[in-house]
Amino acid sequence: MKKILLLISGIILTVLGGLGVFLPILPTTPFVILAALCFSFSSPKLYNFLIRNKYFGPYIENYRTKKGVPLASKVRGIAAVWILLAFSAVFMQKLWASILFACIAIGVTIHLLCIKTLKPEAESAPREEIAAAKK
Repeated sequence: MKKILLLISGIILTVLGGLGVFLPILPTTPFVILAALCFSFSSPKLYNFLIRNKYFGPYIENYRTKKGVPLASKVRGIAAVWILLAFSAVFMQKLWASILFACIAIGVTIHLLCIKTLKPEAESAPREEIAAAKK
């Protein structure tokens, strides 16, 4: 049952990460990283697909090797967390839920701010190295 829930969560997070590429309000990086984590415990095949994917793989690799997360992803991630959790708190209208959502948002914000910010030149360097190796 745990594997199935992690698999479903991974799929949903991958879809949200994919939408984040096109929609400025959704953060790509946190969703893709969480999807990779879910797949690592539920489906090695989907995990390998995700880390080798030409669109999502660099996000995971930069996070895993501690190179950092692009500033734009950090900003969108923090904004999305606060907007979505604030909306949820207003919708639920329960004090305990509002406190819980605020704690989650603070924790995610602190985590994202503590992650190294990926410099634009560091982002393009691996692609240039790969292109040079292919020649």
